[in-house]
Amino acid sequence: MGRTTPAVRGGAGRRQDTRRRGAVVAALMLAMALAALDSTVVSTAVPQIVGDLGGFSVFSWLFSGYLLAVTVTLPVYGKLSDTFGRKPVLVVGAAVFLLGSLLCAAAWNMGALIAFRIVQGLGGGALQGTVQTLAADLYPLAERPKIQSKLSTVWAVSAVAGPGLGGVLAAYADWRWIFLVNLPIGAAALWLIVRHLHEPEREQARPARVDWAGALAVFACGGVLLTALVQGGVAWPWLSAPSLALSGTGLLLVAVVVWVERRAAAPIIPGWVWRRRTIAAVNLALGALGLLMVAPSVFLPTYAQSVLGLAPVAAGFVLSVWTLSWPVSAALSQHVYRRIGFRDTALLGIGLAALILFAFPFLPYPGSWWQPTLLMLLLGGALGLFQLPLIVGVQSTVGWSERGTTTASVLFCRQTGQTLGASLFGAVANGVLAARLGGAGDLDSVTRALDDGTAHEATRRAIAEAVHAVYLGAAVAAALAFVVLLVVAPRRFPVLQD
Repeated sequence: MGRTTPAVRGGAGRRQDTRRRGAVVAALMLAMALAALDSTVVSTAVPQIVGDLGGFSVFSWLFSGYLLAVTVTLPVYGKLSDTFGRKPVLVVGAAVFLLGSLLCAAAWNMGALIAFRIVQGLGGGALQGTVQTLAADLYPLAERPKIQSKLSTVWAVSAVAGPGLGGVLAAYADWRWIFLVNLPIGAAALWLIVRHLHEPEREQARPARVDWAGALAVFACGGVLLTALVQGGVAWPWLSAPSLALSGTGLLLVAVVVWVERRAAAPIIPGWVWRRRTIAAVNLALGALGLLMVAPSVFLPTYAQSVLGLAPVAAGFVLSVWTLSWPVSAALSQHVYRRIGFRDTALLGIGLAALILFAFPFLPYPGSWWQPTLLMLLLGGALGLFQLPLIVGVQSTVGWSERGTTTASVLFCRQTGQTLGASLFGAVANGVLAARLGGAGDLDSVTRALDDGTAHEATRRAIAEAVHAVYLGAAVAAALAFVVLLVVAPRRFPVLQD
């Protein structure tokens, strides 16, 4: 009897650990849902928000302000999670996000709402980076695809459901409920994290030191440069005084960041992030992923409505199918990279993605709805093979004390790629339209003319050619990612033992 007692206790302890880990995974999925929903749920409620608060000329900052805050805080939160642990960073980030949500619901004008959306973004950066880092902490390499596929599924469902949920709440309740619904979800995630997440104590040779000067420099530099990218060609011309001033200030701040970080004892962006071939290659490859994702996510709905003549709901369906194939492909990618390795699996995925993106301009005009839908379904499958192996692989090459910084650098590059892609491809689309229509208008004004019935067939063809040019640019970005992985990344990632 005495021999069986330890076994019984050990089994009970393992079951308790399994339940605790399951509760933490549920909290991570709720936190991921908060961050993913908030990027999409606001979009369909913009007319109601503008009608109530005014500020039509600046409403785009509801999205840009949030995106900027998330992006520039990712490296800071990554370093803080390596210094103080994941739990305090996630708890503080979730609390800031919920505070921002409550303030957004109480906003009295558009300026206040934009400011509170930035507060939300300051918390959202902690949610995005720390959730991905904890996912790697919780599971050994062999089981890591399980949690990653769950998080990918949450992202996919949120991307599809977000616009619909925002529209329903704005139409049948009040737009303020878009932010208030975050409170119970976030409170549940916080409770699960506080109660069930217990990180092991780790000895430190010296007291933790935080590079606050570097954090401030990174925040300022990222904010200025991303603002220049987001607003350039939109709020002011690219070669205007505001654009040149922001770009010049941003480049000066880059030099300040390098100077500060080279002298810091524990820099926010350590040099090894770019000196190690694996991490540098993944950073560049996922930056290219962010760039190419702009083509379908921003321009495909316009193409579906203006060229194919679909209603907004049907156009949303054409786009959303890639969120169905992406998580399925990501979950199955483990069977591929266990045989051929992380790099070669990612090469297979991005190579297929480049071919699919390159095929889009060869679709017949005006074509049928099923043709771009099929391409999007295939594109989601290809990108699932590309992104997940790189994230799982790069997280597996570093220990606990470097995993937060590594994960944050990868996500930061992807977010920056999306910002750059929106500006770059917007300029490409507007340039093609100007050439085809004799220098008149941009994509937004042309599509509004189509909605009003004041445009003709030549305009539709011009929009099709503009979107085709954007997809060619996305195919080039995919090809660049392929070359980077082939040349820079080692064939076998230097994976550490769990």
